[in-house]
Amino acid sequence: MIPLTAASSGFTFSTNWRGFELRQGNQIVATVRRPSIWSWDFLATAPNQSWIIRRGGFWGSKAEIIEEVSKQPVATFRSSWGGKGTLVFTDGQTFHSITRGFWHPVWTVITDNGLPVLQLHAHEKSVEIHSSVALPKERLLLLTLFTLYRVRQAEDAAAAAAVAAS
Repeated sequence: MIPLTAASSGFTFSTNWRGFELRQGNQIVATVRRPSIWSWDFLATAPNQSWIIRRGGFWGSKAEIIEEVSKQPVATFRSSWGGKGTLVFTDGQTFHSITRGFWHPVWTVITDNGLPVLQLHAHEKSVEIHSSVALPKERLLLLTLFTLYRVRQAEDAAAAAAVAAS
């Protein structure tokens, strides 16, 4: 993996059965994946950083991001109806996740004030970074990885619903 450059207009991502690879140009900058097929947790990794995303709640409606080495909480997430949700970091900074379109093709992360931070286009496998909010690159990267985790969570739920319907 290469480090995230300071000036980035966006990312692309690829998917496999375990998770996602986040790319800037042709270089992998981070990954988010299941450590094993049986795990409900995901491991998000970037150069010199790694986090555990732990699913919680009866219907998987909550999640917690934990710094892997120190085991300290970084943020908590609570979803609401329709794929929306709120991610609150331990420093109080709050972001909202919104999905739009049939089968959730566009995932948007906004600040508590409604300013757009990023848009993830699931079908195009691209991530647009908005310049309206200045965030440290580590926070921006973690928001992107967490959004990819949410995409995988939605894909898993849709697959389970399809199996149950058949």
